[in-house]
Amino acid sequence: MNLIIRLLVTAIVAYLLTKVLPGVHFEGFSSAIIFAIVLGILNIFVKPILGLLGLPLTIITLGLFALVINALIILIADYFIDSMVVDGFWWALIFSVLLSFVTSLANSMFSDGD
Repeated sequence: MNLIIRLLVTAIVAYLLTKVLPGVHFEGFSSAIIFAIVLGILNIFVKPILGLLGLPLTIITLGLFALVINALIILIADYFIDSMVVDGFWWALIFSVLLSFVTSLANSMFSDGD
């Protein structure tokens, strides 16, 4: 049940962010749900590999390269989802930072304290 709530929170936040950011577009809310599922899968399988490969750069930049890795994950999701459009790397970076921040706030509000 917790997984479904987190996916819905991510989908809602992503959909609302597309209304604020002109460089990221979804065709509809169903696209945001698909995005949340694809993002979860990419975070499980691809992000650890990118994190390991980018570890030296992450250490050199004091963790800022992790933001680039998040933006790359958003761009990979955009590649797989036809109903999502990201206009460039900088929009993916801004979208990923805002998505991470707002989703973590929303998840902390809905967590049951376990």
